[in-house]
Amino acid sequence: MKLISASRRTDIPAFYSRWFLRRLAEGFCEWVNPFSGQVLRVSLLPQDTLGIVCWTRNPAPLATSLDALQQAGHRLAFHFTINGYPGALESHNPPVEAAVRAFRDLARRLPAGRAWWRYDPILLTDATPPAWHERNFARLAEELEGQTGRCYFSFASFYRKTRRNLAASGVPWQEPAIGEKLELAGRLNLIARRHGIGMFSCCDDRLLAAGVEKAHCVEPGAFSQAPSGIKLAPTRAGCGCTQSVDIGAYDTCAFGCAYCYATASRRAALARLARHDPNDTALWRPKPTAGPPATEPAAGEV
Repeated sequence: MKLISASRRTDIPAFYSRWFLRRLAEGFCEWVNPFSGQVLRVSLLPQDTLGIVCWTRNPAPLATSLDALQQAGHRLAFHFTINGYPGALESHNPPVEAAVRAFRDLARRLPAGRAWWRYDPILLTDATPPAWHERNFARLAEELEGQTGRCYFSFASFYRKTRRNLAASGVPWQEPAIGEKLELAGRLNLIARRHGIGMFSCCDDRLLAAGVEKAHCVEPGAFSQAPSGIKLAPTRAGCGCTQSVDIGAYDTCAFGCAYCYATASRRAALARLARHDPNDTALWRPKPTAGPPATEPAAGEV
């Protein structure tokens, strides 16, 4: 049995729900390894899947199908990102009020403990200094009180494409020192606790000194006891995730967030979205491949 990540690379519920529902109905999908280009197949049948972890900013296109999916035996959990940044940084995200309503609806439809808030990444800019984050986070935590017990967070990573897109946003940004991160994380943790929400640091164990917990964003404990053989498989330094298969594709999310690590440009993502075929077995296929797909390797893909 495998854990499925759907997906760190793109927002499947928001933009590819038709494809996802078809793949679940047919019991499998294909995904293209972004490093080797190899096409691999993985079962999505409930009896082969320990659980499916979805990552989204807008689950609405998938929400009305959740009851039927769960009745069919699919076990789903959601990382739901709500940051509430200014439009220069999140140009095409749903309005915060709509996102909060969607979160409440999602939490109502899922088993308890499977709807998680992501305040991620924390980005310090001239428009979003630490004091802004404290006010903004407090407002969101109050709105989400009773809807979730977990908030996952990290501070922005500044890859080359991230720096380029942030520069294009026109908002001056800062790369904080660890002391600044610890101070802000500690303050946000105090706010979260007042609203019954635990804080989980993604990929930075240094922040545990602020009183937060280590994040395991993909873990079997959200669904059941881990079967024998499943193991930790970090995606990068500090990651606490369990081995999973990510069925998404880079450069396919059309939200266009200026800080995104998975999309080089919104223009490229929109072009791929326009060419996406919801009837294909893979979400995105760069070029036709000859021969049948390989079987998913035992080690999975992280």
